[in-house]
Amino acid sequence: MSHGGTTNPDDMRPEYDFSGEVRGKHHEQYQTGTNVVFLDSDVAKVFKDSESVNRALRLLLELAKNQLPPDRAA
Repeated sequence: MSHGGTTNPDDMRPEYDFSGEVRGKHHEQYQTGTNVVFLDSDVAKVFKDSESVNRALRLLLELAKNQLPPDRAA
């Protein structure tokens, strides 16, 4: 890879194909504050993007919020 500030397309590996990507797609979201979380490989196989992870976690939060407190008298 070149080090002079310019990128030579020949320096990119074939598996790094960014031709269909949008530059700055998540820039605004990162500016507002976001957490980076690393998923274990078995979890990442099921939850392939941020949207699916957030949906699952919101469902868990909703379920937890709706749970009745345990009967402490028993």
